[in-house]
Amino acid sequence: MIHLRFLSGPDVDRLAITNAEVIAAVEAVVEAHGRGLTVFEPRVHLVPDNGGAGHFNVLRGHVSPLNLSGIKVVGDFVPNYQRGLPSELGLLTAYDPSTGVPLAIMDATWITEVRTGAMTAVGAKHLARSDARILGHVGARGTAFSNVTMLDTLFPLEEIRVTSRRPESREAFAARLREVTSTPVRAVATADEAFDQADILVEASRLDEPTPLLRTASVRPGAFVVPYGTVSAVELDLLDVMDKVVVDDWRESRSGRFGALRAHVDTGRLSEQTLHAQIGEIVSGAKPGREHPDERILFWHRGLSILDVALAHLILTRAEAADAGTMLRYR
Repeated sequence: MIHLRFLSGPDVDRLAITNAEVIAAVEAVVEAHGRGLTVFEPRVHLVPDNGGAGHFNVLRGHVSPLNLSGIKVVGDFVPNYQRGLPSELGLLTAYDPSTGVPLAIMDATWITEVRTGAMTAVGAKHLARSDARILGHVGARGTAFSNVTMLDTLFPLEEIRVTSRRPESREAFAARLREVTSTPVRAVATADEAFDQADILVEASRLDEPTPLLRTASVRPGAFVVPYGTVSAVELDLLDVMDKVVVDDWRESRSGRFGALRAHVDTGRLSEQTLHAQIGEIVSGAKPGREHPDERILFWHRGLSILDVALAHLILTRAEAADAGTMLRYR
């Protein structure tokens, strides 16, 4: 008989995995990627005939040092808030890469949220100024909470500014952040206000069509910029002022129909020649990160499947030790 472990959202929550553990797991797998110890395929999209309500992303990856493979399916349904549902609901299946035996099925909604925030944090750790004081964040749902709280643990922030399209959304987000941080949090009405004089600029908006929320003029010397919305919210000339552009994976950056810098890739403004590095090359020491305090550096991450596998390994290891979840007979 073969059994596998089912881990629901509440099962995962009860494991009480910390932000520090998540960031460490993500940084380790990013380094493994930089050393060529991971295998993954570009994400693919399934777009149902649903009137534009949303689509599915399918991610597949393997991490050799963890001896684990995984597949995640995650929906991206922006209007879900109208039904009281998260915009991103995910499910991950984990496998033994030596035999193909399925090991676990788990709710991957939390994984999707925190691994994205952790990737923002890992990028900032290596690319932002260590004395960053002001964080400007556009977007209030999905991965936004992890973005802000993880960055808040790494930098001596003096102010966090947040905004989103709906006033009630940004106010609720600011209130939620104030419950967990002593850093002053201010909800502002526009992206321009959020990004004004900011040291770290994160664009995680949920747009229906391209709209320039992150303007080139907002990026001052020394700034660290992270645009990763599904639909572009940046100006086309943004890369013209950047000293370095870093991505999570160049092949992944060129794939699919979505992404913050999709137009920049398609028009040749971002190419293998203009790219500084993949973040794994920087974390593993193959290429430099920030070298000067005045450098403007942009980090575009699209969400690699190997991050999902790394956190699935962390969850599964913790669940096995605690005998958490439900064992299901597979065959």
